[in-house]
Amino acid sequence: MVSVRRRDELVSARKAAGLTQEKLAEVMCVDRSTVIRWEAGEYAPLPYQWPKLAKVLGRSADELRELIGLRLPQEAPTPRSRLEPAFGWLDRHVGWPPGTTRTRVAAAAPARSHGGTTAGRSLVAETLASYYGDSIPGHAQYAARCDPLRIATSVLTRPEWLDLACPLTFEGDQLALAADGEASRAKVDAAAAVSRLAEAATDDVRIADVPLYRLTDVQVRPGAVGGKVSVVPFVEYALSVDLLERELHESLAAGRDRMPLRDRYLPDLPAVLDLQGRLCAGGVLALTAIARPADPYRGEADYLLLVQERSGRVLNAARRLAVIPKSFHAPLANHRADARIGATLRRELEEELFGRLDVDRTTGTQRAADPMHPSRLSAPMRWLNEQPGRLRMECTGFGLNLVSGNYEFASLVVIEDEEFWPRFGGDVEANWEAAGLRQYSTLDGDLISELIGDETWSNEGLFAFLQGLRRLAEIGGDRVRIPAVELGC
Repeated sequence: MVSVRRRDELVSARKAAGLTQEKLAEVMCVDRSTVIRWEAGEYAPLPYQWPKLAKVLGRSADELRELIGLRLPQEAPTPRSRLEPAFGWLDRHVGWPPGTTRTRVAAAAPARSHGGTTAGRSLVAETLASYYGDSIPGHAQYAARCDPLRIATSVLTRPEWLDLACPLTFEGDQLALAADGEASRAKVDAAAAVSRLAEAATDDVRIADVPLYRLTDVQVRPGAVGGKVSVVPFVEYALSVDLLERELHESLAAGRDRMPLRDRYLPDLPAVLDLQGRLCAGGVLALTAIARPADPYRGEADYLLLVQERSGRVLNAARRLAVIPKSFHAPLANHRADARIGATLRRELEEELFGRLDVDRTTGTQRAADPMHPSRLSAPMRWLNEQPGRLRMECTGFGLNLVSGNYEFASLVVIEDEEFWPRFGGDVEANWEAAGLRQYSTLDGDLISELIGDETWSNEGLFAFLQGLRRLAEIGGDRVRIPAVELGC
């Protein structure tokens, strides 16, 4: 713990530098809750953050040591050192001598960021529809109608994969860990991988050396979701099929048709559907709806809907609108138990909305034997778990995103007890993955219609949002007055 005097001096140093907590968090590439905890004396910055913090506050290393009350490392690593695991993985995978990737990335810097040149959501969907041509019987890109809007997305799905209304309980949530099987995956394009790492270093994108689930089989029907997953390194995904999103946007910006990486990894729809033969990573994302009581200023009781604007430092869907939480499906501590969709959702609620830093997988470290043990839960999550019926979690749809072949489990999280918002609304805060958080009322149909038509949505985000709206309209009663969302165009 930091003493009160030193804690106050740290706050004074920030203010003297002309920085708000929000601005310091932005400059330090952390979320605001981290700055709050530094200044509350709960813990000190991590070693690699000290040199940058000293510079930002306009203090020397010795002065910062006095403020924080801890010894500053003599040779703290630079922030780019967080990419060292990715450098090492690419060296080993390609067969280069150790240190080759680091040298090539340094030679490529400063990398040109393409984050500001991403195409609109509709153009992405149209381009992929054109690339893949005729659909496979029974499969189609997810489309919906919300008059007067007609929406098509890049998510490949089937009628029986939609409107699942599947409770994410032990009975309905049956995704399971299988023995890791070898997939016949294409070799990593070394030049493209180095370029991606150079861009990651420039944009401070987080690529952690952590495990990731790979889908090898899926069994989806109304009321139940199941299938098999195995575990692969996150770095392998980040430097292979995840490059397809980057290539797609660069091709659209340059006005060219060629996409050699897509031709290699996902050349046609049979390849997209070949879960055994490729690396199919994916995510769990959910529309969060929070019941609120009637209010003299707002009016009748409603549901609050949360939508995030994604940060430029996330690996995919950067600077896009998305539902929240949105996460890679991956284990935290228990590879078998964490394979269930609900396990990822609960963890991400803690991290992305309730301020739990110790469940952030991008740090690459996990010291707690049971990070989701009841004694470690945040106050909001502990309260939700105290009584049945306060929290509803359902899977609403499944599809394969043609952008990079990812699987997407669209879900709905509903906090049913309207006491939650008056009690914990002030504790709800997005983490570093979001550049902003928006709120919408389920009584404001006009604003929601406008939101649906926003071209900055990620395709998977809009898929989850629309599927969540369809389910919420069924269960929400008088709290919900939203435009009807009908499947198909």
